[in-house]
Amino acid sequence: MYDLIVLGGGPAGYLAAERAGHAGLSVLLVEKRALGGVCLNEGCIPSKAFLHSAKVFDYAKHSTDYGIKVEGASVDHKAVVKRKDKVVKTLVSGVKALMKANKVTVVEGEGVLTSRNTVKVGNDTYEGQRIMICTGSVPVIPPIPGVKEGLEGGFVLTNREILDIQEIPQKLVIIGGGVIGLEMASYFNSVGSHVTVIEMMPHIAGPTDKDISTILLKNYKDKGVDFRLNSKVVEVTENSVVFEADGKAQSVPADKVLLSIGRKPSTEGIGLEQVGVYTERGAIVTDLKGQTNIPNIYAAGDVNGKAMLAHTAYREAEVAVNNILGKKDIMRYNAIPSVIYTSPEVAGVGETEETAKAKGYDIEVVTQQMMYSGRYVAENLVGDGICKIVIDKKRKTLLGVHMIGNYASEIIYGAGVMIEMQMRIDDIKELVFPHPTVCEIIRETIFK
Repeated sequence: MYDLIVLGGGPAGYLAAERAGHAGLSVLLVEKRALGGVCLNEGCIPSKAFLHSAKVFDYAKHSTDYGIKVEGASVDHKAVVKRKDKVVKTLVSGVKALMKANKVTVVEGEGVLTSRNTVKVGNDTYEGQRIMICTGSVPVIPPIPGVKEGLEGGFVLTNREILDIQEIPQKLVIIGGGVIGLEMASYFNSVGSHVTVIEMMPHIAGPTDKDISTILLKNYKDKGVDFRLNSKVVEVTENSVVFEADGKAQSVPADKVLLSIGRKPSTEGIGLEQVGVYTERGAIVTDLKGQTNIPNIYAAGDVNGKAMLAHTAYREAEVAVNNILGKKDIMRYNAIPSVIYTSPEVAGVGETEETAKAKGYDIEVVTQQMMYSGRYVAENLVGDGICKIVIDKKRKTLLGVHMIGNYASEIIYGAGVMIEMQMRIDDIKELVFPHPTVCEIIRETIFK
């Protein structure tokens, strides 16, 4: 009998297995597709490889603006895909090495709960004192006429298939203006596709601060991306996408369609009903320790539907393993950073102006232009990036930080620390930031 059986080898699963194995527990990790899960194989990492290639190409196209002459720059998309595959292979190999180093037994196949202590994989059954479910999430496939046929024929793609196509589509239509849709819009627009984004909401980027998403929208439009907001897709044909806007049916031609309207917890067919694990709207219900209603069964990552981000999954896995080991630990969700790796980058942590008001906080909102950062000016000819902070006026503490501009993804963790530690504004003013850096914009904003 194993001390812990982990279902799913994505960020939550492999980190849980590593931490538990390192602590001396006997661990079995079951993964049906590839170690690293969606994040390493068809999400976070491969998409960033794409986006970095686009960034390099953009620098080459506009190099004369920085006093550098580059002639004849072009994109070899097959080479981009090949490099992406190499990056993925390297990181997956690293995960395999971690499992081996921590004496984790890895079994390939789909694990199904047959009791509160047993998991069946193919014809084999394994016993575990504790089980952790980390089966991740899958794309939402809406019942729109033509979508199923399009997926079967390769005309409609999800985040998995879009990262493997060998040719740049002349016309790419993206259904959904969330993180995945926007990042792929950024890449394919940079490398030559005419991109159209169709979004049901009146804004893009989901729960992102509205001022930030408005600036991002303008940047995309300036680069030639076509947006159809307040629009509902009603049909996908063999070469177009039909949608309704202002009560009228319209259509846009497409060579390929990316379906990116969201993801849902992957909980079907793994035996939850048989064992009696509670779910709500398809997500496994957990407490702040990662424990389900069954004392020896835990869950972490996208499968609980709380904050479907890889870095959230890492922390949830750590919390669950710590509690399994008898160490008191709980999950906190108030300072989890979110990033959109577009060009320019978007990052935020904590409350937005909208959510803070909705929760009844008495707030002060301060916005500063990124142009107040010397490094930002040195590296950008023009820029409409901003840093926006939300302050609790009563407690004089930081509630949220949101920004758009280069390096935002690398800066935002610092703001998260400030919120997590409940630092007072006067305390933050005493911090020394390196100069010249873009992160100084946080200090500039607080002193405004």
